[in-house]
Amino acid sequence: MKIIYIRFKTMLIALIAILAILALIIFFSFNFTTKTKDIFNNDDVYYKGTIDEKIIAFACNVDWGNECIPGMLDIFRESDIKITFFVTGRWAEKNPELLKTIYENGHEIGNHGYFHRDYNTLNYEDNKKEIQKADLIISEILGIKSKYFAPPSGAYNDYTVRAATDLEYKLIMWSIDTIDWRNDSTKDKIINRVIGKHHNSAIVLMHPKEETVKALPVIIQNLKDKGYKIGSISDIIK
Repeated sequence: MKIIYIRFKTMLIALIAILAILALIIFFSFNFTTKTKDIFNNDDVYYKGTIDEKIIAFACNVDWGNECIPGMLDIFRESDIKITFFVTGRWAEKNPELLKTIYENGHEIGNHGYFHRDYNTLNYEDNKKEIQKADLIISEILGIKSKYFAPPSGAYNDYTVRAATDLEYKLIMWSIDTIDWRNDSTKDKIINRVIGKHHNSAIVLMHPKEETVKALPVIIQNLKDKGYKIGSISDIIK
């Protein structure tokens, strides 16, 4: 009887342990799903625009690449296109005249945070501080309030979303990535990453890179031939 009792007690403890583990798995799975739903269904996070029309927004993230920006501006001017440039605060501080030139060319200026950091690793206060610092610098140089925030590398968490929303920003991602920042990204590779992936209200992410400047005329002409208008983030979010 004693042996049976010990075996029964051992089995009971094992069963309780298994049930506890299952409860923990269900708990964490539910919380992860809820957190993911809260982030990706948030009305202030946009991977594409809200207009079901043949218009595509170009988003150029700027933290370097000064030498390529004049060439991009020339192409956009010749094509009568106004896009959105997302600039970091530290870049704006060092290049106020170039920022003014971009803005005076009619392009929309977005917030790319102060430093090029991984915002998904930051808490609420640090996220808010980074966005707000860039906001103040852009405002001081241009006298405007940006409406859109693009987190560097597309890295964000729920604190980033909250901080951006509290500062009256919409968080912008992308639906088409040129991946032009990679060293092996050639003109043809960049073109192929955009062509064929076009869709209404798409957001095309790019950077001021030499190969991007070479690829832009081909991309622009191809999209126009397909009946697309090219514009800024404000043109696709209403």
